[in-house]
Amino acid sequence: MTDLQQHANVDLAVRYHEAVSRGESPEPYFHEDVVQRELPNALFPDGAVRDLGGLRAAAEQGRTTIKEQRFQVLNAVAAGDQVALEVLWTGTLAVPLGDLPAGHTLRAHIGTFLEFRDGKIAAQRNYDCYERLTRR
Repeated sequence: MTDLQQHANVDLAVRYHEAVSRGESPEPYFHEDVVQRELPNALFPDGAVRDLGGLRAAAEQGRTTIKEQRFQVLNAVAAGDQVALEVLWTGTLAVPLGDLPAGHTLRAHIGTFLEFRDGKIAAQRNYDCYERLTRR
């Protein structure tokens, strides 16, 4: 993290991603009115919009599908209450997904845009670019 822009909200954004990587609940990082928008991608072709309850449910579902994951924040830019992150995500499947077996590692290159209010994440937009979802 030493190479990333020094900014309180960048620090919080990185700590949020690190906590999720460790399997911790992301809820302490979210404002009670949080809205997350996941733009259409290979796993969610219609995208998704989630409030705090939807984020809880998605995290729980993720724990049954992915046995371990890692978010590596590669770059960060902040302006006021907004942070843009470039993230490399890897996740190991706990269960088969389509023709991919349990144990297969998924990779995605992610653009995440966060808005902060009262020291917490109030809005999140994700642009998740998954690498090919087939066996190589």
